[in-house]
Amino acid sequence: MADVSGESSVALAGVWMIEDARRSVVQVRSGGRGIGAGVIWPGDGLVLTNYHVVAGGRRNVQAALHDGRTLGAEVVKSGRSLDLALLRLGGDTHDLPAASVGDSDALRVGELVYAIGHPWGRVGAVSAGIVGGVGELRGPGPGPSTRYVRSDVVLAPGNSGGPLLNARGEVVAINAMIFGSIALSIPSNAGSSWVAGESHPRLGIGVLPVEIPASLRLEAGVSGLVIAAVETGGAADRAGLIVGDILLAIAGKPLEGAETLLEAIARADDAVSLRVMRGGKIMVMEVRLEEAGRAA
Repeated sequence: MADVSGESSVALAGVWMIEDARRSVVQVRSGGRGIGAGVIWPGDGLVLTNYHVVAGGRRNVQAALHDGRTLGAEVVKSGRSLDLALLRLGGDTHDLPAASVGDSDALRVGELVYAIGHPWGRVGAVSAGIVGGVGELRGPGPGPSTRYVRSDVVLAPGNSGGPLLNARGEVVAINAMIFGSIALSIPSNAGSSWVAGESHPRLGIGVLPVEIPASLRLEAGVSGLVIAAVETGGAADRAGLIVGDILLAIAGKPLEGAETLLEAIARADDAVSLRVMRGGKIMVMEVRLEEAGRAA
């Protein structure tokens, strides 16, 4: 016979977890651009939201709190590429309930997650779903790709900037956009690093996956990443890499995709070894990395 009392206790704990998390979610109003959401971030009166929620209305931003107060807010930092903006609230902020921020790297496919926001003006609405994966989106040009948590939580206008929570009520991502039925959210670890202004090494290239022609393969099943763009003055440019070069391996590890490249660069110190194919010839190039700093 099922333990009904045990199931009820678990359900009640989930309700209290959600209710507690809603206290750290604010409604962000920015000029005439409508309403989004934001998360009270650890710090002195800080709120993390999406860049697109406050873009164009930086001088007229307000945050409506869960307790009914509305405070003015200043945009102290914004980044279009990661779609994040950091606000500092005015007025009395000593008792703001900061969110509990979790480790987004610990997310697993199939894990239950919750989104909180204000879709279509419904304040503090909650939707549930599961994680479908963590991947990358790469825009045009040589800029770095952006990692996203993919899930099937239901998002709508007003959810942007709100939290994606794990089953413990920790913020593991900031909801950003939706493509069809797939919700994309910015991992909390990326958000925390961005807020802290931490730098990370980068090559300064744009890449696309490519299969090596059979006539050029030195080993069966070899694939790589072709360089589609090189940032002028960047690390790759200084090392002599050019558009059309095919990256085969980094630090001796075959490149299975862009994610392998990014992970290896993140673990590297100040230089990295690349195995490169150019004009059918193989060479090894040592590249001194540069760091991406605070600039948006």
